Amino acid sequence: MIKQAIIPLAGLGTRLLPLTSVFAKELLPMNGKPGIEYILDECAESGIKEVIFIISEKKRMIKKYFYSDNFYKKIIKKKKDTRIIKEYKKILRYKKMIKFVYQNKPLGTGDAVLKTKKYIKDKFFLMLLPDDLIIKKNCSKSMIRAHNKYKSSVMASMNVNKKTVSRWGIFNLNKKLDKNNYLIKGVTEKPSIKDAPSNKAVIGRYILPKIIFQKLKNLKPGKGGEIHITDAIQSLIDENQKFIAHNFQGRYLDCGSLDGYIKSTLEISKL
Repeated sequence: MIKQAIIPLAGLGTRLLPLTSVFAKELLPMNGKPGIEYILDECAESGIKEVIFIISEKKRMIKKYFYSDNFYKKIIKKKKDTRIIKEYKKILRYKKMIKFVYQNKPLGTGDAVLKTKKYIKDKFFLMLLPDDLIIKKNCSKSMIRAHNKYKSSVMASMNVNKKTVSRWGIFNLNKKLDKNNYLIKGVTEKPSIKDAPSNKAVIGRYILPKIIFQKLKNLKPGKGGEIHITDAIQSLIDENQKFIAHNFQGRYLDCGSLDGYIKSTLEISKL
């Protein structure tokens, strides 16, 4: 069973400026609650017991959000407001799940994952990228089912318009295993329409093997001087480690840009 999840949160959120000049993007409200809470709900509903947040010193407000006990206690003592009491109880539930580690230099998602090495106990763990929100269906839960069925690593996949493949990491698929699952041969980052091996894009949900830490430790920085998680994944695939592309059933929302954040908030308000 998958019991641990990691969520990289150290990014600066430049695509959401000016909102993120003073505020962590993951705490921006979406229909009355911070975006990060939707991710935590997805984890809890999937049976995850521990979530590791990778933050930077500049994002300490995320930790403060979950450790505001004195503030809540003072307000509740004065007002006895049932809504506030309910919110505080919810925060306490989240707080029990969360552990914090730090990534103070922006060295990529691979480096962020590597920071969690000493905390990961089992052979596989879940990683969720908070810019990618999936509503209506629980993507992580269905990926865990695929993992249990095929005993392999799993990456979320979504069909995209062929005209837009250059915006995505695109799967090179080996064979179809069933209606929603495909064996992965590799991933091509932002290919041209002509060179795209498929129209199935990588989305920010991964079930990764613990052995990926050794690959990340030995990886040299790639484009932009960063450690890329996709390079470590490709290295494992080349060594015949099984990775599956899982076509999830939910509605994908891109919350990582200003336009995407506005559209996502409007979409969630309709639920």
